[in-house]
Amino acid sequence: MKFSALSLGLMASAAIAAPTPTVDGPADIANVAKRASITDTPGGYASQNGGTTGGSGGTTTTVSTYAQFTAAVAGTAKKVVVVSGPITQTADQVKVGSNTSIIGKSSSVVFTGFGLLVKSASNVIIRNIAVAKVLAANGDAIGVQLSNNVWIDHVDVSSDQSHDKDYYDGLLDLTHAADYVTISNSYIHDHWKASLVGHSDSNSAEDTGHLRVTYANNYWKNINSRGPSIRFGTGHIYNNYYDTVSDGINTRDGAQVLVEANTFVGSKKPLYSTDSGYAVAKGNDFGTGANEALAGTLTSVPYSYTTVAASAVKAAVVGSAGNTLSF
Repeated sequence: MKFSALSLGLMASAAIAAPTPTVDGPADIANVAKRASITDTPGGYASQNGGTTGGSGGTTTTVSTYAQFTAAVAGTAKKVVVVSGPITQTADQVKVGSNTSIIGKSSSVVFTGFGLLVKSASNVIIRNIAVAKVLAANGDAIGVQLSNNVWIDHVDVSSDQSHDKDYYDGLLDLTHAADYVTISNSYIHDHWKASLVGHSDSNSAEDTGHLRVTYANNYWKNINSRGPSIRFGTGHIYNNYYDTVSDGINTRDGAQVLVEANTFVGSKKPLYSTDSGYAVAKGNDFGTGANEALAGTLTSVPYSYTTVAASAVKAAVVGSAGNTLSF
């Protein structure tokens, strides 16, 4: 059976709740806004430990300003916060309470100058949001700490590489025993150090037994390192497309990572170990690089998922990943 590039793209996203296009007939996948539902739920590790539903079933509030947004996402009551347009504010990360869904109404929603922090919380969904140029003094674009069951889907996170590598902090950092996290269908680009899982070699007492994370169907472009870097945890990374990512997946400090059907173009070190990190690699295209990781033991994960072959990943991911949904 043969599939078109559009069909393959939709199949690759199906396990992570990407919806179908809203147009009839042939379409360029890069230009299709896909209709999504507030009640969508994730695949990957965020589907475990009771699942992740965010604010589904709670109140729905639409916001358009920084003050409205910060007030709306606070607290633990079930709530869906729909952001109607771009917001610019140079400020610290906005803390997101438990049982919250943050939804960008369309691809116009960009947070510039401030990021999101899920800390000491659970059951959070962040979808269809772009976050750009958050200064290091103000934290990560999106950070998850001491929290579980978080789904980050169809986000676009970026800065630039024209400044020093420490001018900005991380784009997607999961630290301090964060657990049961899925990052899917996202565009991660133009940054020095992109995504960190486990922040320190000396934090094993807190992190060991946690930091379970899935990266599925993401597009990584123009990244220097941390695509991602994983300490102590358990990672499942499949159907990601890496374009000009110098140092890709770094498994460290006893981490166990299952790396499946990803494609790397222009990576010097697509998959490698530091300080006894481990990986099992299946069906990847490492391009001009090679798998330099120590052989691991993680050969399966406790949830169902669907992959496409590495040769089909570019068509499945590029153009679909990022804040390409509409609600």
